[in-house]
Amino acid sequence: MKPIEDALHALLLAALAGDNAAYSAFLTQASGRLRAYFRRRMSAWPDDVEDLVQETLIALHNQRHTYRPTQPLTAWMHAIARYKMIDSLRARSARESVVAPFDVDDVDETLSAIEPLAGQARRDVGRLLDGLPDRFRLPIQHVKLEGMSIAETAVHTGMSESAVKIGIHRGLKVLAERVRKPS
Repeated sequence: MKPIEDALHALLLAALAGDNAAYSAFLTQASGRLRAYFRRRMSAWPDDVEDLVQETLIALHNQRHTYRPTQPLTAWMHAIARYKMIDSLRARSARESVVAPFDVDDVDETLSAIEPLAGQARRDVGRLLDGLPDRFRLPIQHVKLEGMSIAETAVHTGMSESAVKIGIHRGLKVLAERVRKPS
């Protein structure tokens, strides 16, 4: 495990054992991570970020009994955050649909067409990233895909902030070349 993962994991386990101070520290650290996650993904709706952080923290609290200590904590947190974000986007869509009504059948059809494409895109991105050395792959994965900050990624990977920035820049450059000229 990585330093941030280890720290959050230890805090949650202590909290589940009844340590209130550890639970407070867990929620504080988790909120910072979630804030970065949502800022990256909700840049078109920055006003929704804090609401999503709070809703996700409540969901983490309510679902803490479902966490399996042998599994990565951040993956569990991000899964809950992702569902909260989807719920928020659906609610936004429903509010905005009052202005522009749509046929529910059309939405289901569109979503069913998009879901396999999203899975394919994730798989393709995963394959592209797998071909990169860790010094490029990890910064891109954490900052660009998971929404972590440069500083969080530096702590998480043990790299300097400059190395994280350089890794992203050079890694994206390598990926762009590979996409332009497939081998």
